Amino acid sequence: MKLFVGVTDRDWFEHLRQLPHVDEVNFWQPSGNRVFRALPPGGPFLFKLHSPDDFIVGGGYFQHATLAPVSLAWESFGEKNGAATFAQMRRRVEKYRKLPPAPHEDYRVGCILLVQPFFFEPHRWIPVPASWARNIVQGRGYETDEKEGRRLWEEVTLRLLAPAEEIAHVPSLPAPMFSEPTLARHRLGQGTFRILVTDLYHRRCAISGEKALPALEAAHIRPVAEGGQHEASNGLLFRSDIHRLYDRGYVTVTPDYRFRVSRRLKDDFDNGEPYYPLAGREIDKPSDPSLWPDRRVLEWHADERFLR
Repeated sequence: MKLFVGVTDRDWFEHLRQLPHVDEVNFWQPSGNRVFRALPPGGPFLFKLHSPDDFIVGGGYFQHATLAPVSLAWESFGEKNGAATFAQMRRRVEKYRKLPPAPHEDYRVGCILLVQPFFFEPHRWIPVPASWARNIVQGRGYETDEKEGRRLWEEVTLRLLAPAEEIAHVPSLPAPMFSEPTLARHRLGQGTFRILVTDLYHRRCAISGEKALPALEAAHIRPVAEGGQHEASNGLLFRSDIHRLYDRGYVTVTPDYRFRVSRRLKDDFDNGEPYYPLAGREIDKPSDPSLWPDRRVLEWHADERFLR
């Protein structure tokens, strides 16, 4: 198994360590010029503080990476970006990019989305492996079938097995202690779901084709409050007005991926002209068929939520 050690600043780490109930984090990179591709989904991603704090202090499990406007990163993750406010996050981007403040610039940042984060108390921090070079800026990978990588993962595993007061946000371990490590499937959080669905639909509304990113929203087919999950197969990307109509049952997507508009839209509001021409169209879907909307949850929405 491969793991990755990413370099971050202490303010980011300390802010997240103090937050309650953190189920996901955005390990963002200020340069915004390269998508992280060093791990498969489920791979361990560890946090190393900037020198001179040459310690590994926590981690999480990688789910998705993308480049996104800083506004979308903040709307999706809020304080789980490791900053108290949007203004503070913007100032950090400007600091690391050595830019003067530009209030109207929506900086593009690299987003590495991690679930089940964990944060070690200082006396549990792990010194970096002997091979760690001082000039490493972003991070480096290790293989657990090699000596250093195996030892590092064993040190992490020992700390994850420590009493709960020794670690914040204790995650479930992906494998028994010191057995051959394996990748595990982890539940997504709301922010990861939003950005993942946005990317899977190529940042276009699944039915209207709208590409203005601020107008797009990731819709749950079956709401989490009613048994749905933050899963790609439970998501659709819609323009915000279509999303609201979908949640209220005025439109639906049938199990054969066709868009349907309720006559109640006309009956209730004496309107609906922008939507009726879309009726009967097949929605756009992710490139990977395994990530298409689940026909069972589409059927649930069509049966339980759609207004007839």
